[in-house]
Amino acid sequence: MDVVTAIRQRKSVRSYQDRSIDEDTLRRVLDAGRTAPSAGNRQDWKFVVVTDAETKKRLAVAARGQMFISQAPVIIAGCAIAPDYVMMCGQSAGIIDVSIAFSFMMLQATELGLGTCWLGAFDEFAVKNILGIPDHVRVVAMTPLGYPAEAPAGRSRKSLDEVVCRDQYRD
Repeated sequence: MDVVTAIRQRKSVRSYQDRSIDEDTLRRVLDAGRTAPSAGNRQDWKFVVVTDAETKKRLAVAARGQMFISQAPVIIAGCAIAPDYVMMCGQSAGIIDVSIAFSFMMLQATELGLGTCWLGAFDEFAVKNILGIPDHVRVVAMTPLGYPAEAPAGRSRKSLDEVVCRDQYRD
């Protein structure tokens, strides 16, 4: 599968088969995140891989009761370990870097026939408590990872003309 196909096929999956992911497949997904670009090549991230059923249920409750995530064989939490590092442009490098790494992992997962769903709706304090994440580390996002039990329909996207400006910003 080429990258454009993976981009177009990636959907937010909210139902997963009761099927485990072999270690090689999981490593390929995680390695896609590991090799993502980061500000100054700092790679200030950690990916917490959760497979324990009880822990996954607790994370689902912390994710505003989105219990579907506990169906997946794996939940990955993406953490920025140096969230105070700010790039010259004024943006938090850790938040952006983890987002890029998660995007790479999600595209790799799509190529491997796995489903994901970017989760930003969660109680960060609760997730940190459940996973033993230190106070200074930020949980940027979570995703379930597993074989889809559904084929979600594509959602509409804005046209290029609506999202692209040339030479100057325009409303």
